[in-house]
This record gives sequence, structure tokens and C-alpha cells, in this order.
Amino acid sequence: MFFYDPFYLLFMVPAFLLVFIAQVRVSRAYSKWGRVPNSRSMTGADAAKRLLAYGGMGDVRLEGTRGQLTDHYDPRSNTLRLSAGVAQAPSVAALAISAHEIGHALQDREGYFPLRLRAALIPAANIGSYLGWILIMLGLFLRMVPIAWLGVGAFGLGGVFALATLPVEFNASARARRLLVESGMLSSDEETRGVNAVLDAAALTYVAALATAVLQLLYYVLLIGGLGRRRN
Repeated sequence: MFFYDPFYLLFMVPAFLLVFIAQVRVSRAYSKWGRVPNSRSMTGADAAKRLLAYGGMGDVRLEGTRGQLTDHYDPRSNTLRLSAGVAQAPSVAALAISAHEIGHALQDREGYFPLRLRAALIPAANIGSYLGWILIMLGLFLRMVPIAWLGVGAFGLGGVFALATLPVEFNASARARRLLVESGMLSSDEETRGVNAVLDAAALTYVAALATAVLQLLYYVLLIGGLGRRRN
């Protein structure tokens, strides 16, 4: 329905382009710096162990996970999970990704408020993104504006979650850079440039996600607002 609406495309094409650009940047940065060995020949797993020890987080468990770029820190089990392409690769990209996830572990250890806020928003955002579509479609189909507005409110929780994600991810990257520098694991300008390229490319994906959520929400607001004016 919406994809045949030129008004929808007017809003969403810029968001789709930004998402595409972000994905291309991540792919290129990971591909390029995943082939550049770091000067210490440390795999992502080796770097993670050293950084965890340096940060006083020896109790964090280190495990593998399937897939590519599926690396993450799980605060529920205090576990850092690295994909094989990161854990087993002695690359500059592996340093950046491992350090970024340890940045999340540090946030968890310190009770970083934006991280707690994002975690608290996950259930509401998941329900809202699913229920919002249903209520919006139902409200538009039945031409019942209040139901459609409830859908917009529920759908908007996804945008709130995307907004709350930005400071969490930016802060984790800042911590990663600081950890790598203070621990002496970056020994050249090339390594620093590579780490920054990988982290900056990853950050753009979260900006793109927020832009997509905001533009989609704005489209629904204008669409349903127009329906309400026509009824009046």
C-alpha cells in the first residue's frame, strides 16, 4: 500500500539511501581493515582478553557466536561474544570491533544510564513496532482516526529506541578508542586510522536507523493528520 504512494517514497527514499550508504561503508571498512594485520598480530579474542584484564573485567566470559559482524556483549550473562571473523583474525578491524563491545561491558559495569534506558525500552519497542503497524492499518482501513493515532504512538516507540541507541553506541566507540590507546595496542597512525574508519562506519548505521524511524513516523503523522482534517 504505502510503497505505491509517491508521498511515502518522498519521505523514505532519502532514508533508504542513507541505510544503503551506511551498509556499504561498513562492508568496505570491514573488508579493507579486516585484511590489514595489526602490529601485535593479536586476534580479536586475544585483544579482548587483554582489554578485559586491563579494564579490570576478568569475570566477563568470552564466547564465540555464529555469523558475520554479529559480535555483541550480553549484559544478562556478562558475556562477550565474538564472531569467528573477529575472534580468529589478527586484523585492525578485529581490534576495533572487540574494543567496541568491551566498551559496552564497561558501560554495564558502571551502570551507564543510557544503556539501562535502552535495555528498558527493548520490550516496549518490540511490541510497539509490531502492534503499531496493525493499529495504523486498521485505523486507516476503518477510517477511525483515534485507532490510527494509537498506532502512531506505538510505532513511535521504535524511534525512541533508535534515539536512545545513539549515545550508547557513540560512547562505546569512544571507550574503545581510549582503551586501545591507553593499553598501548595501537602503535601506528595507520592502525588508528583503521580503527576510526571501522567505528565511524558502524556509527553511521545507527544514525541511518534513527533517520528511517523518524521519517517513517513523520509520514504516518501527516497521513493520519490529513485523514482527520478530511473527516472534519
